[in-house]
Order: sequence, then C-alpha cells, then structure tokens
Amino acid sequence: QLPVKNPLNFTKCKTFQVPRNPDLPNAAQAQKEEQLKIDEAEPLNDEELEEKEKLLTQGFTNWNKRDFNQFIKANEKWGRDDIENIAREVEGKTPEEVIEYSAVFWERCNELQDIEKIMAQIERGEARIQRRISIKKALDTKVSLLYKAPFHQLRISYGTNKGKNYTEEEDRFLICMLHKLGFDKENVYDELRQCIRNSPQFRFDWFLKSRTAM
Repeated sequence: QLPVKNPLNFTKCKTFQVPRNPDLPNAAQAQKEEQLKIDEAEPLNDEELEEKEKLLTQGFTNWNKRDFNQFIKANEKWGRDDIENIAREVEGKTPEEVIEYSAVFWERCNELQDIEKIMAQIERGEARIQRRISIKKALDTKVSLLYKAPFHQLRISYGTNKGKNYTEEEDRFLICMLHKLGFDKENVYDELRQCIRNSPQFRFDWFLKSRTAM
C-alpha cells in the first residue's frame, strides 16, 4: 500500500491540481477521478512513516537521524555540489559513503514528507554562497584591478547612502583589509578587528577600535 499511498500523500501536500488530458475521450471525468484520489489521500500513520524512512535509507543502515541532519546542514553550508566539503562535515562517514548517500538522497528526496522545508533550508544557504561569491568578485575588481595602492588610493562612491558613523578613511581600510584577509575566510571579522587594534593609523580612533566583530 505504501508505494501508492505515499506519492498521493506527497502530491496532496504540494496542493497539486491534476491537469486535463485532452486526448482522453472522457477527459473531464478522468481528471475529476484522479483529483479525488489526491484530495482524499490519507496521511501516513506512524508505522507507514517508519517504513518510508526505512525505504529511503535502504542500504544505509548505519546512517541515523544525527547523520542525516549533519548532511542537510552541510548542504546548506557548502551547497549541494560541493560534495568534498559536505563529506568533511558528516562525522564518522567516509567520503565514499557520503557520495553514495548524496546520490540516493537527491534521487529520492521528493519522497520525504518535509522535503519543502529541507529544500528551503538548503536553498537559503546556496543563496548566501552566491551572494558571498558576488561580493568577493566585486572586492577583487574594486581593490586589485583598479588601484596599485588601494589602502591609499581607493575611492568610495557613497551616493546618498553615506552613513554618519564611519569616515572614508575607516571605510577604505576596512574594505582593503577585508580583501587582503579573504572575505570568505572563517573568523575573518575577528582577524579584521585585531588588525584595526594593531594599526598605528587608528591608535587614537577609539570608536573604530571599540567595534565588535559582529
């Protein structure tokens, strides 16, 4: 019963509307009957949910809920295509095991009842990754390609968005040092804060030296 009931229930969760097939002689009636099957689909009970999870993890009996959560979070952090870093995030699994699990997951993930929530989580992470890539590219262009001595020469076009807290000299230093340290480096803002404290240029700039990393 599960192989039939489960897809119907998943389709119901997606609020799917059956399209009409114009090639059928009784297209309207056939559409109505198929839609009724979906609308009246019963949710899986606890026993069926357990069976579904067993089917999804068939061949992966050594994977538990903790492993699954680590896998999802790693996909969110690194993006679904960065399997090398994803494999490093799943503790106790070899790269080969994670690669094999990933292939089955992406082939059958639509069978999971909460797939919409899972995909939203992963796609939010992938959007953040793309944003970091765009910012890094803009930094590379602005700092490396346009100026020979960006710490002194960099000009910032504020338009009407200039804030009142930071001076252009401070902004220039922050942008150039962020680029030098590596925008996408882990703990980069802690390192940036330390660079500010160690810079003779800002030895009397108590406002900037008192800023936190976050």
